[in-house]
Amino acid sequence: MLLALTGGTGFIGQHLLRELPKRGYRLRVLLRHPSAVPMECASAVIGDLARPRNMSAALEGVDAVIHSAGFTQGMSGIPEDDYRLLNTEATIGLARAARRAGAKRFVFLSSIRAQCGPTAATALTEADEAKPTDAYGRSKLAAERGLAELDLDWVSLRAALVYGRGVRGNMAQLMRLARSPFPLPLRSIRGRRSVLALENLSLAIDVLLKAPGALRRPFIAADAGALTVGEMIAAMRYGLARRRNVFPVPPVLLKILLRSMGNEEIYRRLSGSLVADPSALMGLGWSPRLTTTDGLARLMQEN
Repeated sequence: MLLALTGGTGFIGQHLLRELPKRGYRLRVLLRHPSAVPMECASAVIGDLARPRNMSAALEGVDAVIHSAGFTQGMSGIPEDDYRLLNTEATIGLARAARRAGAKRFVFLSSIRAQCGPTAATALTEADEAKPTDAYGRSKLAAERGLAELDLDWVSLRAALVYGRGVRGNMAQLMRLARSPFPLPLRSIRGRRSVLALENLSLAIDVLLKAPGALRRPFIAADAGALTVGEMIAAMRYGLARRRNVFPVPPVLLKILLRSMGNEEIYRRLSGSLVADPSALMGLGWSPRLTTTDGLARLMQEN
């Protein structure tokens, strides 16, 4: 199967470049600018995804498209219109081009934030009403709804926070905390968070590419076992062959301390839960190889 991949120079895209050929796929990387691709694959430079024009040469003979390019959550200074332009309109434009080229399936890397805000009171399933709370989540949800209007077999992967080699952002900050030599007052924080290992993500994409029949829907993807932030630190320190060194303090005291430091928002995010239920994806045959505990331990060993 020949796949067209966008975002091949990004965090997720680089992993897919390494892993998908191991599963027997051929890759054609769609690049904004000429650059070296770290795999043996045919590359096609198609220009700016935000202004897709004639992509017939780039997509000729492609069986499926994996679209992972786009603005990510938390990019500073990006207005909502820019999220809409690249994450929504460019996605729909690329999907239209894929349909004209005869691609059999369009796999869109969406996000759990297309469904909710930074926390959720109950475990999320695809049946829940989507209520994104920021420009990033709204742009991803709008792209899904645009895909649903096309005569094309599409599927979106609403991934929990993805982690693995080279991760940045919130997970990188947590890794720095885990590497610190200090005891951390996090054991009393009970909010649980779902995350997704890169290895489990590539397995999910493999399942979606091979699934029979039309899909035309979103699927949630998350590791087995949502953890508290204290449990995440403990798993990371286990990967470093160190004691977990996490102790409890009354949550109200931690909240007051962080508020005095101007970081009350950090407490709200840490104390709230965001648990994602991937049962529907597992019903297609997806079985994540790594639990969150094992994945976070490996993360520390690889970075």
